[in-house]
This record gives sequence, structure tokens and C-alpha cells, in this order.
Amino acid sequence: MEMRDIGVFRAVMQAGTTSKAATLLGVSQPAVSQSIRRLETDSELRLFDRVRGRLVPTQEALALMVEVDRYFMGAEMIEHRVRSLKSFGLGRLTVASLPALGTGFMPRAIAAFGLEARRVQLSFQILSSPQVHQHVSSGQIDFGLMADELSVSGVENSEFLKIPGVIVMNAQHPLARKPVIDSDDLATHPFLALNPEDSCRRRLEASLRSEGKALRPILETPYSNSICELALQGVGMGMAHPIQALDYLSRGLLMKPVTVEACFTSLLVFRPGTPLSENAKELLRIMRIQMESDRQRVSRALGHGR
Repeated sequence: MEMRDIGVFRAVMQAGTTSKAATLLGVSQPAVSQSIRRLETDSELRLFDRVRGRLVPTQEALALMVEVDRYFMGAEMIEHRVRSLKSFGLGRLTVASLPALGTGFMPRAIAAFGLEARRVQLSFQILSSPQVHQHVSSGQIDFGLMADELSVSGVENSEFLKIPGVIVMNAQHPLARKPVIDSDDLATHPFLALNPEDSCRRRLEASLRSEGKALRPILETPYSNSICELALQGVGMGMAHPIQALDYLSRGLLMKPVTVEACFTSLLVFRPGTPLSENAKELLRIMRIQMESDRQRVSRALGHGR
């Protein structure tokens, strides 16, 4: 199989049609179709069904695309790394974080770190936890922050943060005047829920089951920032990561403690056998200081609600 044909296959999968893939690649549509036929012949796989003149990916194509994407992502990261080394040399950090800590907390920590004064160039990515794990295990980043619902095989890890979730809502919610939310409230009111695989949601539901109660989810979403935005819009109340909820208090979001404990746990992960640079160690030190400050802000915000 030729890599050029595999690249054409990826373009077709991403673009959805051979004509769009041809435009993306700057080649003719017949050339794209020829590459796809050649790849199917060489691989002895039927990658597309021809339906009314369109290519519909088969299950084999979808499975192959996972590996193809992984290969091209690695190649693109190598290219990015080469360009960065040419521009910045070794004074560079590569860090990734799950969204709960990536959108507010990490920018605060990075600002306190002071990139310009240290003559450090930083590549900072906000990724899903599976992507953080993949990038760390493949050596594409120095360290990352991820949630604890995934296996940590292939990476070194330590607990960076464990903190109880909070209930968020807007000022017009029926429970807005209540200082503390309890299990009856959670079982009675429409709930904005994190996805079922989220470890904090699983802990919350397990605690409620022990009391013979259950949530009433009206919506599921993978990220706490979505919970906060939806709560602000009056869609309902939900459990959110308190460090992320901090960024919404100035917009009128209410953050309340809950009697049913369900914690968010974030892990620091890095590649085994690869020592962290002095710059990376210093950034981690600043991150821990910033986290302590953020935790105190959460405590004050919840204290105001009591």
C-alpha cells in the first residue's frame, strides 16, 4: 500500500465526498477515485459501498480510519515539534489538560509562571482525557492533567486534585435561595448531568442509590463548562467541577455545596523514564500554588452560600 493512497483515503473520510477530498488535496476527482480503488485492491478490503454515486464508508473503513488518524496525528506532532525546535530551541514546554482545569485554572497558573521572563515557549493544549493519555504515552507532551476514569497504563501518575463537586444554577432556579442542596433536591429537580462514564457522576449516582433515590437527567454533556453555561441559561441545575465553576460566578452563576459527596479527581501524568526539565518542575510548583489559591476561592464562594 502506498502512503499517498492512505492520505487520499483519510481526506475522503474527513471530507465526506470524493469531490470535496479532491478540492482539499488539490487533485482531480478521478484521481481520488483511482487512489481509493487501488487501496481497496492492495488491502483486499472493501472500504466503501457505492450508493447512488456516493461512497459510504464500511465498518472496515471506520476501523482503519482510527489507525490512520493516529499515524497522521503523530506525524503532524513531529512536524510541529521540528518547527518549534528550529524557532525556540530547547527552551520549550509542552503541556495538555482536560477542559475542567484547562480553560481557567491553567491560564492563571501559566500567567503566574511568567513565560517571557523565563524565556520559555509553551505549547498548551486543551484535550479530552483519552487524548491527554495518548499524547503523554507517545512522548508528544511533557506532562498532562487528565480525569481518573481511564486506565493509566503506560504513564506515570499521581493525584493532582481531589475536590467535591458543587451544584450550579442561575438566580431564578427554585432552589436559588437554599444554602445547601440535599439528595431530595437532586432526585426531585431536572438535572444537567455529565456523561455516564464520568467518574464523578458515577459516584453521585452510587451515593443516591444507597439512599434509594435517583437523578432526573434532562441532558447529558461531557464537560463541566457546558453544565455551567446551561445552568446560566436556566435549563436546569447540575453538578460541576468547582474550579471551573469559579469562572462563571461573575456572570451570575450560583455555586452551592451538596450533602451527597461526589468528588472530581484529576491526575498528573507523565512519561515513564523521562525526567522533567527544570522549567516543567517549576511550572508544576506554580500550578500547585495556584490550585491552593483556587481552592480557597471555592471555599469562600460556598461559605457565602451558607
